Amino acid sequence: MTRRGSASLAAFGVSLALASASAWALPTASASASPTVKFKAQPLPIPGFAHTGYILGAGSLLRTEYEISGDEYFGSPPPVIGINVYFPTGTVLHPGGFPTCPEETILRTGPIACPKGSAAGPVGRALGYVTIGGERVEEAVEIFSFYKPGGGIEFFADGHTPVSLEILSKGHYVNLDGAGGFGLEAVVAVPLVASVPGAPYASVRTITGTFGSAFTSHGKPVYYGRVPPSCPKRGFPVKTEVIFAQNGEQSNPQTVTVSYTAPCPRK
Repeated sequence: MTRRGSASLAAFGVSLALASASAWALPTASASASPTVKFKAQPLPIPGFAHTGYILGAGSLLRTEYEISGDEYFGSPPPVIGINVYFPTGTVLHPGGFPTCPEETILRTGPIACPKGSAAGPVGRALGYVTIGGERVEEAVEIFSFYKPGGGIEFFADGHTPVSLEILSKGHYVNLDGAGGFGLEAVVAVPLVASVPGAPYASVRTITGTFGSAFTSHGKPVYYGRVPPSCPKRGFPVKTEVIFAQNGEQSNPQTVTVSYTAPCPRK
């Protein structure tokens, strides 16, 4: 994680040692309630590549949408410190051949310096809350995603108003071997971020992102991700876990799980 401009934060994965938020004239944080999460995952066609999208065995993008509500943390949802997404058994990922962007490049120069083709999808969006002058206010950020060396995806959140925020999160995949109807799990760790020293940490209200890409090699398409070649009669299981830091304490996590069944694609 990094911050440039008026505030300086340590690299990703290092906790921030900040002053207590009790000095701010904000409502008291509460650990008695739970935030609510709405989640939607939608496979989409890959622009420029025919016969892609929500088709059995086809290459596909994945659009994810999160809507988070709650007032447990100074009038807003608690800070998000992790997001897990589960993929149905049979989902195929093929990271080989896709350019990657090292963490150092993103932190030193920014997304513009990443190699062509290393983007893991179009620019996403998030809307959250930061604290300025003792008030909890909204801030919109852009989310850039890149394939990272060794596998997985990096996410770079960039915000400018009312404060300058630059946040790097990293994700990796876990093989589930079909447990619960899932083949893979994407595990993303999100660092705690304060807008200014001593202020409560930033919270998230909505997150929207689309991930996946393709390229052509020797006249044949290569897809980063494919829809499973077969679908259970009841449909594909869909599940995500959003992990919150209750009262802004990373040692006190709270997990909210959202799951549903998606209808099988038409043949």
